[in-house]
Amino acid sequence: MTTENATTIADKVKLGLAVVLVAAGIWAYYWMSERAMVLRVLAVVAGIAAGAAVAWLSEPGRQFMTFAAEAWAEVKKVVWPTRKETIQTTAAVFAFVVMMAVFLWISDKTLEWVLYDLLLGWKKT
Repeated sequence: MTTENATTIADKVKLGLAVVLVAAGIWAYYWMSERAMVLRVLAVVAGIAAGAAVAWLSEPGRQFMTFAAEAWAEVKKVVWPTRKETIQTTAAVFAFVVMMAVFLWISDKTLEWVLYDLLLGWKKT
């Protein structure tokens, strides 16, 4: 058995234990159905926290935390639009949607008139 294989097995055990801890927190929520809601929610939060702590001790957990930190750093670099730019863009989208709705309504009514009234002679009563 190689060290790499042992680490992989240990990581799988840690991740499995993390899933079990989260499931135990959810199970405790339903098991304590007659208790106060605060205790039930705390059981779920504790299960998730314990599962996250155990998962963080595995190599995939550390890799995920590194990825999350890098992703957060990238989010900080994003130049978000101002409130004015957001409102202008939203207004342009709504205006386009209204124009397309009117265009499609006119197209539909024109085709209906051409097909039913002119070609087929089916007059509406």
